[in-house]
Amino acid sequence: MSAPRLARLLSRRPLASRRSAPLPSFVRSTPSLSIRHGSHLPPRSTQFTKPTQQHLDALKAISSSTLSTLDGSATEEELRSFNDDWMNKYHGKGSIVLKPKSTKEVGEIMKYCYENDLAVVPQGGNTGLVGGSNPVHDEIILNLSNLNQIRSFDEVSGVLVADGGVILEAADHFLAEKGFIFPLDLGAKGSCHIGGNVSTNAGGLRLLRYGSLHGSVLGLEVVLPDGRIWNGLSKLRKDNTGFDLKQLFIGSEGTIGIITAISILCPRRPSAMNVAVFSLESYEAVQKVYAEAKGHLGEILSAFEFFDKQSYALVKKHQEENGGERKVFETEGDFYCLIETGGSNSEHDEAKLTGLLEHLMENEMVLDGVLAQDSTQFQSLWSLRELVPESAGKAGSVYKYDVSVPVGKMYGLVEKMRAKLRDGGVLEGDGKAEGPIRAVAGYGHMGDGNLHINIVANKYTDEVEKIIEPYIYEIVAENEGSISAEHGLGVMKAPYIGYSKNETSVELMKQIKQLFDPKGLLNPYKYIV
Repeated sequence: MSAPRLARLLSRRPLASRRSAPLPSFVRSTPSLSIRHGSHLPPRSTQFTKPTQQHLDALKAISSSTLSTLDGSATEEELRSFNDDWMNKYHGKGSIVLKPKSTKEVGEIMKYCYENDLAVVPQGGNTGLVGGSNPVHDEIILNLSNLNQIRSFDEVSGVLVADGGVILEAADHFLAEKGFIFPLDLGAKGSCHIGGNVSTNAGGLRLLRYGSLHGSVLGLEVVLPDGRIWNGLSKLRKDNTGFDLKQLFIGSEGTIGIITAISILCPRRPSAMNVAVFSLESYEAVQKVYAEAKGHLGEILSAFEFFDKQSYALVKKHQEENGGERKVFETEGDFYCLIETGGSNSEHDEAKLTGLLEHLMENEMVLDGVLAQDSTQFQSLWSLRELVPESAGKAGSVYKYDVSVPVGKMYGLVEKMRAKLRDGGVLEGDGKAEGPIRAVAGYGHMGDGNLHINIVANKYTDEVEKIIEPYIYEIVAENEGSISAEHGLGVMKAPYIGYSKNETSVELMKQIKQLFDPKGLLNPYKYIV
């Protein structure tokens, strides 16, 4: 790479004139006419009581807010946002929505439901992608959006205690005002709840820097299936007295308890942030750049994301349709990577990043690159990656898969999936606008081996689903991976847990479920079935 070319990279402002949209908030998409068939949804269990007007009357005496079709306080259409997932794949038939305003109310609701054999589905922002927060049949919906208060924050230790219904973006804004950062970031941050994040052990964009929630969550307040309240809201980083019970609830998807509050360790917010995006010719090149980034940037490397040309094409089309410019790179590639740094000394960080850029260019490891020059460009460059799932959703009906495999094998899964779809006669080339499959996009988090595969279809059909599943899980298992890296199991992946966990593991999980919820009424039909 020539010196003049490098100079252009370090000084160019390709996005300065763009009226770019802000980072995407998570907005429920308009339901399409197509409906996923949900071929493996389990039948309604006869062990659960069907909710009646009598049950509603009793629950109205407990809950601060109720919505129901039983008494006419809501229509079926008004309950759709609670019954349906945001991707319009799963459609429950719940007739009662409860919105308690305190942990005490949640406990009383669960006590009544437990005594009357009423199944309950806990619900946060309802932004999940595997049908975990919606009723499968007529379960009572317990929505935690009214539990939305910050309880306390210690500016010395960085420990935040907050209700489970606090929106992730609101928590991060609260912390930003005090110079701290929430150790989790998601595209759904404008709608998802921190209690739901913990319940699903969400990963997100900051995991490379701050680790998983299993490490940052210090304590939980949980309402158990029978209504008892477990107060485990510890603020301690070290407590070696007995079993660490909170770990059971992190990632349990609301099947053994309802998280009503969390205590979490929040780090200082980096005062110096930089981001650069590169085009590359191959996935092998992406891996090499990742290795170089770790070596050159060390502790200030906060994110390393990759996306393929199909992902980028979806984003460009979406931006163009919304009035944004398409051209970002002088030379486009088959792959792209985003590198973010975060530290406390801007001169030190810029020197490190510049050193990496010079090394990559001089050794021709990248085709082209763009370095953000201000906060607007910072957001615009991040949107190239964060807009991928939204852009895919706008392009058609999306089959979303979230898996983890060793970094070196990640993109091989995308290539195998494309080959399978071509063999099945539903994918022509890389996809056609008028075909059954319009695109197969691969992107993800290099730092933790988390791959997202978005298969954009003309509509949801049994034909396409049968080609994809269980093949996608088979190739993950062949590579000793996990069928769910961060989205969870929900109802979508529950039948396929055997591809990631052995019989002993599954049996132990069932025993834990039986111990906490012997009636099986909390978020039934999901997770471990």
